[in-house]
Parts: sequence; structure tokens; C-alpha cells
Amino acid sequence: MSSIAKQLQVVNARIAAAAQAAGRNPQDIQLLAVSKFFDAASVLEAVRAGQAAFGENYVQEALDKIAALKLAAPEARVAWHFIGPIQSNKTRQIAENFDWVHSVDREKIARRLAEQRPPALPPLNICLQVNISAEDSKSGLSPDELLPVARAVAAMPGLRLRGLMAIPAPTEVAVEQRAAFRRLRELAALLADGGIACDTLSMGMSADMDAAIAEGATIVRVGTAIFGQRQTH
Repeated sequence: MSSIAKQLQVVNARIAAAAQAAGRNPQDIQLLAVSKFFDAASVLEAVRAGQAAFGENYVQEALDKIAALKLAAPEARVAWHFIGPIQSNKTRQIAENFDWVHSVDREKIARRLAEQRPPALPPLNICLQVNISAEDSKSGLSPDELLPVARAVAAMPGLRLRGLMAIPAPTEVAVEQRAAFRRLRELAALLADGGIACDTLSMGMSADMDAAIAEGATIVRVGTAIFGQRQTH
């Protein structure tokens, strides 16, 4: 068994344990393998170990991997999630090549994605990014901005609003971790009260995914614990 396959087993076991501790079904939580800065060979290794969803932050790097995977494993059913900041000049490539986008934080970006999503493809799954800890250094909608933007995105053809994403301020204190994730869950409930049903909470990474799962995460984003230390560009 490859090292990536072994690490996937470890991470999936951790997800299952956290789910069971929270009284949840582990099958309701999807592992998103964050493969930025790792090469196509590493992604292929993960695919062969059963991993089917990958998160990327940089468009060109992702497109190279998507093309390489299609050549190396044309039979593989892989879902590609864009999780990084979105530049306006990259929306067409994202709309044409990804299955999910987790980092929509402006109506303008959503509208470009909607207009540029090829009609032959299924609707692009969208999560709105919320700046849940109100950090100046982070992208994301403020809670006050969320409802009108969610209403607009939910009405756009070519898109399917699935839920919310957040990257809270880092802390090692479990109570603080859970409080941030609880705020995101409560915002999703407010959307539901406003008639916007969502089924996805993309929250939690290697350091805090147990707290995120306890508060209702449906997608956790894990990179280093699967692939090892990144070689940054």
C-alpha cells in the first residue's frame, strides 16, 4: 500500500470516529483532498486508493492536473473543487472545468460563473464563502451580506447553490473552534428560514476537522495529512 493510501485510511478513520462521537453517520461527511502544490502523480495515487474529490486553489495548476488525470486514468470519476480566491479573468476556466466552487464571495463572480458555465454541463455547485471570524486578511461575505447574495445566486441559471464555506481564525482551543463552526451552521439555518435550502457546510481542515464535524460539516478539506508537507511555489 502506498503512503498516500495509508494516510487516506488514517484520515477517513478520523472522520468516522469524529462522526460517531457526534452521533452522525460518517457517510454524510465527504473528504475533499486538497492537492494544491502536489503533482498529478500524487493525485493519481490517491485516485487509485479510492479518493474521488480533489480541491485546488490555482487555476492553471489545476487545469494541468485535470488534463493529466484524464490521460492517465480516463475511466476515473473525479470531482474537482475550486477552493481558492477567484479572479475575474479566471472565471471562464473555472466554469468550464470544475464541478464545485467553494469560494464565491461576490455576486459579480457568481454571475460570471453562471454566464460562462457551458450549457452541456450540469449546474456548477456553489458554496458561498463567509468570513466567519471577521478577519481583515480573509476573503468572504460578512454574515450581514449573506442573505441577499444567496438569494441572487440561488436564482442564477447554470449554478446550484449548495451551501456555505468558511476558514475560521486558527485556534487550538476546541471550544473556540466549535463556536466558529456553529456560527456557520446557524447562518445556513437562517438561509433555510429565508427559503434557501442548502445541504453543504464546507468547513474544517486537518487541525480542526473534529470540531467541524461535531458542528455539522458535510465536507472537510484535508491536504497535508494525506499528501505530506507541501513544496510551495
